[in-house]
Amino acid sequence: MPSFSEWPESPLDSAQRAFDLLVHPPTTLQFDGCRFAGCPDRLMSLDELKRFLLDRETSRGVRDLVWRELVVRSRQDGPGWGLGAVGLAMPGLRALAGGLARGYRGDSDDIDAEILGTFWDRLMRRADVDQPRILPRMLDAAGRAGLKVRYADVTTEPFDSEPPGPRTPLQPWDHPEFVLARAVAIGVIDADDANIIAETRLEGASVQAAAARWGIAGQLASHWRDRAESRLVDAIRAGELAHVGLRTRPAKPVRRTSLRAWPGQ
Repeated sequence: MPSFSEWPESPLDSAQRAFDLLVHPPTTLQFDGCRFAGCPDRLMSLDELKRFLLDRETSRGVRDLVWRELVVRSRQDGPGWGLGAVGLAMPGLRALAGGLARGYRGDSDDIDAEILGTFWDRLMRRADVDQPRILPRMLDAAGRAGLKVRYADVTTEPFDSEPPGPRTPLQPWDHPEFVLARAVAIGVIDADDANIIAETRLEGASVQAAAARWGIAGQLASHWRDRAESRLVDAIRAGELAHVGLRTRPAKPVRRTSLRAWPGQ
């Protein structure tokens, strides 16, 4: 069994290690499927429960029942169940982190930490278990938090920092990611808009796939993207982005989530 001296530095790898330890004796937690229609009629270890939840034959309704119980158990029975729930959600968390890290030039661990910390906050405190889509709603919140970190270092150079008069557009003015970042910086679009445009236009994902990840209807996602792109095109044609400089804000502490610290919270 790995020692704490070998504990991973990556936030998501750290969460995965904690889950791996939970599913091995003597700390094995078991989920009672007998209490829920559609679940196997037996006690299940968390790794078995994970396979059940990922199985395409498992209905959304059953998944929602299970996740409601996981949130309740996490809040009532201690952080061990919380760590288990994080491990069960790991495929979704890694998908979010991987999508946001593509093309990111900063430390992707910062994105991972914000995603993980926000998910933990929803799991242990803020998610409403009386509403449907419990896991997708928690992942949505984590994804939005990760987006804020991805674009946190985007700001604009003051327009009065140079003498008035014609100026050459700042390079690399034609790079799509920089165009999106400049549009976010001056409020033409927001970070969510930039992400869906980047995911579907630059990374080749379908609108339906992006909509599924965000937990919204495909038609709504398409309408959302179309409106954002219309604003973006208008801004480009009007020259609003031509002289928007991008610079990194002064470094500030980023919330780093330590799995070993969570049980004491």
